[in-house]
Amino acid sequence: MKTLPLALFAALVGSCLALSAQAAPAQAKAAEPDTIILSDTLHYDDISKVSTFTGNVVLTRGAMTLRADKLVTREDAQGNQFGTATAGKGGAVTIRQENPAKFETLIATGQQADYAGQSGDITLTGQATVTRQICGQSFDNVRGARIIYHEKTGTYEAFGGQNSAAAGGRVRSLAQPQSRVDQAIAKCRAGRS
Repeated sequence: MKTLPLALFAALVGSCLALSAQAAPAQAKAAEPDTIILSDTLHYDDISKVSTFTGNVVLTRGAMTLRADKLVTREDAQGNQFGTATAGKGGAVTIRQENPAKFETLIATGQQADYAGQSGDITLTGQATVTRQICGQSFDNVRGARIIYHEKTGTYEAFGGQNSAAAGGRVRSLAQPQSRVDQAIAKCRAGRS
C-alpha cells in the first residue's frame, strides 16, 4: 500500500518548529533559506533560550508557511531544538509546503504541532490531518486525533480518539493509486505548457 509522503511532512514541520529564536545570533548555512516570522508580539529569553511568538503568527521559510496563534521555540543545553505551535479556541495550526516541480502541496493541520529535536519526532494533536494535493486536487489524506512522524525511522503513526478529525473518533487514511497521481501531474503539466 502506498503511504502518504510524510517525509515531506517531516521536513516542513521540522524546519518550521526546529528553530532557535530569531532574536538570538545564529550561524546560518549558505544554502538554507531565510526564516521570517511575523507576529503581534515576541518575547525572547536569552538565558533559557526560549522564544515566544504570539498573535497571528506566520512563519515562512522557502516554500513552507506555518500559521498559528502561538509559537514557542527552545533549545536545550545539548543544542537540541524543540518547538510547539498552538491554535486559539476553534482554530488550527496550519502548515503548508509547496513543491512546484511536482505540482504538489502538502497541508498539515491540528490544534497543536510539536517538534522534539532529540528524537526527531513530530506530532500533530487534536483534529490532526495531513493532505497531499496535486495541482490543487486532494489525493492522499490521513486524519486522526494525533499523528506522529518518527523522523529517524521514517515511520508514522495515527491514533483515533475523542478529538479525531475522522468520524467516530477513528483514524481514516486515503491513498490514491500512483497512476492517478501521475495522470494528475501530467494533466497539470500539459495545462501549464
